[in-house]
Amino acid sequence: MAKPQTKKSLESFNQELAEIHMTGQWVYEDLLTACIGGPRPRGDAFLWPWKMVNEKLTEACDVLEESFTARRSLLFNNPALPMGGTTHTMLMGIQMIKAGEIAWAHRHTLAAIRFVVKGDGKVFTVVNGEKCPMEVNDLILTPQWTWHDHQNPTAETAMWVDVLDVPFMLGLNQPFYEPYPGAKVQAVREKRSEHLQQRAGWVRPAWETSQKENLPLRYAWQDIEPQLRALAESPGSPYDGVALEYINPMTGGPTLATLSCWIQLLRPGERTKKHRHTSSAVYFVVGGEGTTIVGEKSMDWTKNDCFAVPNWAWHEHVNRSKSEEALLFSVNDAPIVSAFGHYREEPENSLHTAQIPAVPAPGAK
Repeated sequence: MAKPQTKKSLESFNQELAEIHMTGQWVYEDLLTACIGGPRPRGDAFLWPWKMVNEKLTEACDVLEESFTARRSLLFNNPALPMGGTTHTMLMGIQMIKAGEIAWAHRHTLAAIRFVVKGDGKVFTVVNGEKCPMEVNDLILTPQWTWHDHQNPTAETAMWVDVLDVPFMLGLNQPFYEPYPGAKVQAVREKRSEHLQQRAGWVRPAWETSQKENLPLRYAWQDIEPQLRALAESPGSPYDGVALEYINPMTGGPTLATLSCWIQLLRPGERTKKHRHTSSAVYFVVGGEGTTIVGEKSMDWTKNDCFAVPNWAWHEHVNRSKSEEALLFSVNDAPIVSAFGHYREEPENSLHTAQIPAVPAPGAK
């Protein structure tokens, strides 16, 4: 009489499937059940203090004596992301070029932004042949697959914040790279009439087609700051303060297809309400001092510090000063999440939801 066969355990059956490169769907159902209420934040809230970063940048000038073979950029690695990145979709860092240096021309499918920490306008970035002067707090775009190089003809070092969509693009396995052929710097458009930036304002050539994406753009602080001041008396967002989004002037959409840039003003003593959203963000402190509370973790920040807030993490901002404002520049990945219809917030959606000021009533003074 044949012996009855012993029933396999689920654990041993899962192991058998793994050995032939298969998985039972029930394994993923357990993973999905763990996501009731939303995803776990990917990465940690983390801060890189300016004092430490500045010291290491200064050391990097000695260790990496010239920038012709490698960018002198210190990148911020989130300690809870073993595959690298400042958040799971973005990579942030600060780049320095010494007096007289050139950061050679190349292009790649990675999109990038530059927010100037130190520059006098004589330092410049060239994007697809267009010179973009680099003054303090200017934002300069190097969209995907645009030629770009950085040049410092001055006697002082120059520095800026870099943010790129590296982890996202590597996750899609879409990295392409190309050095500029035959030269360290690219040819420059000498005539302003040939600049695409001249076609991105209030008036445009009626005889031409329009390029809407991947434009060489410089958002000069001298233009942005007055708008920020003009809106500082408005209620702003209860969750982000007076937060202005840099837009693509041709589409009215986000700065880049994968990255949205903001400048935020927190008034003296202001404390925002706590919220969370499915986008992650990285921050650079333009001025002031404050605290950002992420979950149970408090990050005290001051001028030029950088910090990261992971996706779906409860957070709030506090301006610790009772007399001085605080300014934060930030980059988020909301365009990526929104493109797939997955952007959401708790306790409510606050992005682009408030009504614009009403027309004054007739006879109102």
